[in-house]
Amino acid sequence: MDVALWVFGYGSLIWNPGFTYVRRELAVLPGYHRSFCMRSIHHRGTEDKPGLVLALDPSTGSACAGVAFGVAQPYVEQTLHMLRERELVSSAYLEKRLSLRLDRGPEVEALVYVVDPDHAQYCGGLALEDQAQIISGAHGGRGPNSEYLINTAEHLTELGLEDPELDWLVARVQEIHAA
Repeated sequence: MDVALWVFGYGSLIWNPGFTYVRRELAVLPGYHRSFCMRSIHHRGTEDKPGLVLALDPSTGSACAGVAFGVAQPYVEQTLHMLRERELVSSAYLEKRLSLRLDRGPEVEALVYVVDPDHAQYCGGLALEDQAQIISGAHGGRGPNSEYLINTAEHLTELGLEDPELDWLVARVQEIHAA
């Protein structure tokens, strides 16, 4: 089947896409970096005790490695509905169509969710230690914040995609939990 829609995953979409796809390829999105820069008040935290989730934060000269999922035409509408329900729950993400480079192919336009830096949940620039302290203690509707971090880091490693900040955070959160 031909691909009618590309979706870029850089966090939980990598290990839990939740939609039907016909292709899955490593890809790179220029101009953004993966960062725990969004407070989570639904999925990995609460309004009283927000967690942190990954978002794509614009950054000149940077690039984010992730996974591009190719969706066939019969699944486009249900994929869009599911993604919008999941990703736009609090309007902290902006839905964009951006160009990314497939690892084994051309540049394609993909649906990408990036953080809105003007939204109240945006918290870019937090020190890694502050991120670790928040992640280690937060829990939301989809489970512990630390589970989200660990799953994402493990799946990036399995794909051969390095993210030293996530690796550091995993080690530090595990230290906090052990203490």
